[in-house]
Amino acid sequence: MSLRLRQIRQSIDKLDKEIVKLINKRASLALDVAKIKNETKNKGDGIIYYVPSREKEVIKNVISVNNVIGEEAFKNIYTEIISACRNLEAPTKIAFLGPWATFTHQAAIRNFGSTGCFIPVSSPIKVIAEVESNRADFGVVPIENSNEGSVNVTLDMLVRTELKICAEVSLEIEQCFLVKDPEDKILKVYSHPHALAQSRNWILRNYPDVELISVSSTAEATKKVTKEDCAAAVASEVAAKIYNLYILQKGIQESRKNFTRFFVVGKILTKATGQDKTSLVFTIRDEVGALYSVLEIFNKSNVNLMKIESRPTKKRAWEYMFFVDFKGHTEERNIANMVENLRRSCVFVKSLGSYPEA
Repeated sequence: MSLRLRQIRQSIDKLDKEIVKLINKRASLALDVAKIKNETKNKGDGIIYYVPSREKEVIKNVISVNNVIGEEAFKNIYTEIISACRNLEAPTKIAFLGPWATFTHQAAIRNFGSTGCFIPVSSPIKVIAEVESNRADFGVVPIENSNEGSVNVTLDMLVRTELKICAEVSLEIEQCFLVKDPEDKILKVYSHPHALAQSRNWILRNYPDVELISVSSTAEATKKVTKEDCAAAVASEVAAKIYNLYILQKGIQESRKNFTRFFVVGKILTKATGQDKTSLVFTIRDEVGALYSVLEIFNKSNVNLMKIESRPTKKRAWEYMFFVDFKGHTEERNIANMVENLRRSCVFVKSLGSYPEA
């Protein structure tokens, strides 16, 4: 080993020790924050340790001075540091659409970091119930896929619940071909119907005689493969790690631009960050030009309407509610005024939450 290389490694070792000292110092300051929150809380109020606006500000600050490591990698590093410090204040309980290794599980880790108490449940309805009953602090549910569209059950639940959207997560979906034994002859392929549809062409090109079997989730598919011979699963790289499977091929989905958007829901109202979105639902009067008049309110308020989608109200036949996403936060004066104008023009208006834009 050259003298120069030895010197560089000694410098790295020294820096690593300094980094650990600084992380521990940061953790001590986080505990001081928790102590102040505990001392100043009102009687009967819970303490909020997860503050999306503050965490986004912290990550934005550190990324602004980073000039070597890739932005996404640096964000992941700091998310884990924040997660570990938050867990020292109090373990955050996060319900998610399970089982383990689903894409919703990945989205939960992407948002909260890997430190915390993750609670897998079997449906979006149960995720909401866990948070409403205080068995979980927050819930993570899928809201839409860039190729398959919205998750209607999640939209319907957001109308009924008093929980608010606190944050959003956008996750790129990469499907992998997983097996227990690379030498096995593959006779069956398990996965969620959407994953099979996204990967069908690759599977049939490479395994034209296999049986495609739909199951409830990609994670359920991986569990089946661990118990069967001559079987494969279409699932995520994370699923391969959790269930100790081999990845024969990554990225077998047809679309290279396949993203799923998730909502983090809870009982807190997220403060404005300057880069926010608001989700809102409304119903209109049954009269000519009603929808045009409502959309004109967005236009006159100079608000960037990013999405509009209708769903049946399920109260009367052919009566619809409209879900919209737009840029801005309800703390901003022009957004607050616009929402008031909507209330005067609509039969029903409900803000589902303002949150930092993913």
